[in-house]
Amino acid sequence: MEIVRDDRYYLDMLQIMDFIARDSLERAKQFQEELDDKVDDLVFFPYKFRQSRYFERDNFRDLIFKGYVVPYEIDKKKQTISVLGITKYREKF
Repeated sequence: MEIVRDDRYYLDMLQIMDFIARDSLERAKQFQEELDDKVDDLVFFPYKFRQSRYFERDNFRDLIFKGYVVPYEIDKKKQTISVLGITKYREKF
């Protein structure tokens, strides 16, 4: 399977990194690296995380990471995992 990151994912990541970097640029970079590693690992276990609370289909999942939710869609026909964005836990997507 191939990981496809939506434009919203990149925009959300920039906002989060900007917020974290106000305190520590090192921690912001570490956050990005760790989250990108988690996203990249989805190819091995795409159904590892819970069914999404934002979408009502089994192929939509929520990766939880340090208080953030990363919704993604698994498309078996296209053999892709589309990472849709990043939101703070309990916020609407």
